[in-house]
Amino acid sequence: MPDFDRFTLAIVDDIRDREQASDGRSRFGAYIAQHADDFHDNGEPLRPVEFAAVAWSVATFPVMSPGYVNVRPDVQPLTVHRDYDGRAVLGAKVGLRHHGLAHRPTGRPLDWERDPWGRHDDPWPVLVGPELTDRPAVLVAATVLVPIPDGILLQPTAARPGRTLTREAKTVVAALTAHANTHLAPLVNDLLGGGR
Repeated sequence: MPDFDRFTLAIVDDIRDREQASDGRSRFGAYIAQHADDFHDNGEPLRPVEFAAVAWSVATFPVMSPGYVNVRPDVQPLTVHRDYDGRAVLGAKVGLRHHGLAHRPTGRPLDWERDPWGRHDDPWPVLVGPELTDRPAVLVAATVLVPIPDGILLQPTAARPGRTLTREAKTVVAALTAHANTHLAPLVNDLLGGGR
C-alpha cells in the first residue's frame, strides 16, 4: 500500500510499472497500447487537454488495477476532464459524514459507512453507502475542483502507441500527480477537517 498522507492524494509507481511490465519496459505503456484508439483523433495526436484526460484515465483505477498512479482511497474518483470552456480540471469526489456538517439532517437518516472490508485503523477509509433498512439515507459528497494550468499540459507528438507516446503520457501524468498533491490535497484536507 502506498504511503499516503495529508499532502499526498496520488502517487506514481514507476517501480511497479517496470517490474510488472509484460513488454519488459512499461506496464502503463502496455495499457496505452490496449487503449490505442483513445490516444488519437482520426490518426492525429490529441489536443493537450484531451491527452491529459485520456492518459490519466488509463493510468488510474478502474482501467489499471493497481494503477500506474495510485489514488488515496478516500478521494475516489480523482479525475481529469475538460470543463465547459475547454479548460483542464482536476477533480476529486469526497464523501462527507454527517458529524462533519454544520447542519445535520433531521430524523437521523443513515450516513456513509466505512467499507467493512477495509482496515479499522486506516487513516484514509473508503466510505460506502449503508444497507437500507426501514430508515432513509442522506449521503453527502463534495466535488473539489482545481484548474490545471496550461503549462503542465503537453502536446503529444505521437498518435500511436510506442516509447514516445508512453514517455509523453508518463510526463503529463507525473505533472498532474504533483499538481493534485500541491493544489487539491489542501482543499480536500480542509474539507475533511484534517482527516476522518
